[in-house]
Amino acid sequence: MTDMHIRTALPGDDDALARLDRATWSTLHAVQPRPEPPYEPFFNDRFGPHDHLVAELEGRLVGYVKLGFPTPLAVNAHVRQIQGFVVAEDVRGTGVGRRLLRAAMDEARRQGAVRLTLRVLGHNTPARKLYEAEGFVIEGVLPGEFLLDGAYVDDVLMGRPL
Repeated sequence: MTDMHIRTALPGDDDALARLDRATWSTLHAVQPRPEPPYEPFFNDRFGPHDHLVAELEGRLVGYVKLGFPTPLAVNAHVRQIQGFVVAEDVRGTGVGRRLLRAAMDEARRQGAVRLTLRVLGHNTPARKLYEAEGFVIEGVLPGEFLLDGAYVDDVLMGRPL
């Protein structure tokens, strides 16, 4: 995918990212209920465009990763956390997710972070395999933390040094 590029999100990306989020919603990775109208804006007071890296392919946004702080504590400011990660279904398996993940690691380093963490649902095998291939290791598991589609699902905590 040589014509794909990663960039920081812009305020005008709000609608496209919101539509991408709704189109990819699944209990494979979401613990919130399916979004229903009226839809909230994608960007908000907590996470704005500067907190998102987007993958753009032929003028279309096909993925994003949201980087944030795991806590507001100064003693934890050296860590960044992936707090959202989506790839459009029609481009999954083409390297978009891997490139977004690597860009997130680069951005976290640029911000001075020395660790990157994330949480992933235990049954999300494709995401877990990607994270493991990129150096993330399981650092903890909260067994049965979520009840999704009538089944208890683990919350898997992963991290890696930068």
